[in-house]
Amino acid sequence: MTDIESTPTETQRDLDVDDVGEIADDVIENVERVIVGHPDAIEHILTALFARGHVLLEDVPGVGKTMLSRAIAASFDCSFKRVQFTPDLLPSDVTGANVYNQKTQTFEFRSGPIFANVVLGDEINRAPPKTQSALLEAMEEGQVTIDGETHSVPDPFAVIATQNTVERDRTYDLPMAELDRFMKKLELGYPTAGDESEMLENVVGTHPIEAVEPVASLADLEDIRAVTADVTVEEPVRTYVTRLARFTRNHAELGASPRASVLLLRAAQGRAVLNGRDYVVPDDVQTEATVVLPHRIRSGAAERTAADLVADALENVPVE
Repeated sequence: MTDIESTPTETQRDLDVDDVGEIADDVIENVERVIVGHPDAIEHILTALFARGHVLLEDVPGVGKTMLSRAIAASFDCSFKRVQFTPDLLPSDVTGANVYNQKTQTFEFRSGPIFANVVLGDEINRAPPKTQSALLEAMEEGQVTIDGETHSVPDPFAVIATQNTVERDRTYDLPMAELDRFMKKLELGYPTAGDESEMLENVVGTHPIEAVEPVASLADLEDIRAVTADVTVEEPVRTYVTRLARFTRNHAELGASPRASVLLLRAAQGRAVLNGRDYVVPDDVQTEATVVLPHRIRSGAAERTAADLVADALENVPVE
């Protein structure tokens, strides 16, 4: 009897920083076919995905939050689910539930939309806190526990959530425990006149989101995350992140948590990769601090916003 050596059908693609930069350029170009005038927001979402983070998009209705999220998700060939948060949405509508099967006389788990590589939580602040909290375990630990049984969500996994800033009497503020799990909080703002005109030209006929095709695979995203995690962070940069966080704690009612420091460092790694480097520099930290730190801070002074406090930290904490 002769042993036949098997040949693997697939070979995992190993990427380097240059490869990641090329893929990022392809994704950005793909997304900009749908979303005009928000290059910074696109880059911030990409660096969060690269760095294993979640993103919260907050702004008035109609500025493209959902379209931006869909376009980025569609650019990667991975599973995608959208959850429309409403006041009557239940936690089980997000996570899934054990359902009794009369034929087998057993309970079977039916997974909810949270079991996808990229989950879009649309208008997350329209659902009550109990339903919002259904995301917490998945966002932090990559798993969901239902009736004492733990189910792992797909890997990679990322949540992109949107919330509007109007109709406050019809929405529920996200608790700090949930806000702290989002790596970044972004605002889009209104487009310029030129960008809005270009957008109107693009949407004549069919919407460009319907034509978006993947330009990167799930394996690419997995490799990109591995490359990002291996980006070098020297001790002076780690110390700089620590001192920024401590500045906020010493000058605010509620400062940046240790989780904020971790996520800021990871976001800086993502920024370094996007800029073609395998090491973090202080500029990476400074760029990411403006969107990683403010939503975790309560300044305690009406005349001083959390963004003002972060700006003060970046101005006063020296790089050593």
